[in-house]
Amino acid sequence: MNAPAHSHGADDMCEPGLRLYAQALREGYVDAPDVYEVPCLIDFGLLQPTVEDLDRLEPVAPALALHRLLRVSEDRVADERRRGERLAETFEPLMRIGGRTTAPADPPAICLRRGPERINEAIGEAMADARRELLAIQPYNGQNPAARLAASLDRDQALLDRGGRIRALYQHTQRHSAAVTGRYEQLRGDAEVRTLDEVTDRLVVIDREIAFIRAESAGSAALEVRHPTLVSYFATTFDRLWRLATPMYPEAVQPPALNGVSPRQRAIASLLVEGHTDASIADRLGMNIRTARVHIAKLAATLGSESRAQLGYLIGRSGILDPAAPDLRETPRP
Repeated sequence: MNAPAHSHGADDMCEPGLRLYAQALREGYVDAPDVYEVPCLIDFGLLQPTVEDLDRLEPVAPALALHRLLRVSEDRVADERRRGERLAETFEPLMRIGGRTTAPADPPAICLRRGPERINEAIGEAMADARRELLAIQPYNGQNPAARLAASLDRDQALLDRGGRIRALYQHTQRHSAAVTGRYEQLRGDAEVRTLDEVTDRLVVIDREIAFIRAESAGSAALEVRHPTLVSYFATTFDRLWRLATPMYPEAVQPPALNGVSPRQRAIASLLVEGHTDASIADRLGMNIRTARVHIAKLAATLGSESRAQLGYLIGRSGILDPAAPDLRETPRP
C-alpha cells in the first residue's frame, strides 16, 4: 500500500508531523504505523528506525536534524550560484557583440507588421491598453468593408466601455453604405463619423501614442509608429481633416449643393481640370470606375460638353469651382 501524498518543504512543516515529532522527543519513540500519515518525518531525517525494534522509530536530535537540513539548503543555493556563473560565462562573450541588430528593451519607435493577421493582432494589442481615443481614416478600397468592420466591433466597444471615444473618417461615397452605418449603430458610447471627398491612406491613431499607417500599396504591410513626433503629426493631420469633414453619424448632415452642382460633381470637376484620368478620379474619391464615369457623363450633360477636352474648358468657364459663382441653372449653356 502506497503512502499518501504529503508534499511540503522542511521549512513549512505540517501540524500533524510537528505533533508526532514532539511526541517522539518526549517519549523517545513512536510506533511505525503512526508515521504512515506523515512520511515527511522520515523524508526530512527527523525520525529513524531503532536497532532494537524495527516497528519503532526514534527521533533524531533537533540540533542535528537542523544542521543536516541547513546543509541541504546551502548545497542547493551553491548549485544555483554555480548555475548562474555558468550562464554568465556563456552570455559574457555574446554581450560584447554590438547590439545594433538586436531588439531594444522598449518597443521600437517604428516597426514593420507584415500580413493582415499580424497587423490586426498588433492593433488589437494596442487597443486592449487604450483608455482615451481612437482616430481612424478608412479609405474605400473597392471591397465590401462589412467583414473588417465586424471583426473590430468588440475591441471598439471595449474602448467605449472604458470611457474612450472614437472618431472615424470615410469618403463621401460611404455615406450610404449599410455596412458602415449599421456597424456604428451597434456601438454604444461616444462614436462619431464624418466624411470627405478625399481622405489619406488608412490611418489608425490610438490614444495619440501609437499609430498604424500603410507600408505597401497592396495593404499587406503596415508600420506601427510609436515615435511621439510622428504620432503627433498624424493626430494633427486627422484633426484638421476632421474639422473640414461633413458629419455622417450619429446625425447626418448632407453636403450642400453649390451653384446647382452636387458636391460629388464639384469634386470630380476639380480633379478633371487637374488632368486626372477616370481611374485616378475613381480611386481618389472612393468609387468604382463605372460610377465615376456616370458622374462625369452627368457633369458633361449639365455643362453641354461634347468631348473630354471641351469639358475641362467648360468647367473652368462655368465657375462651378468658385463658391461665389452664379447658379448654373440660371446661366445659359454655351
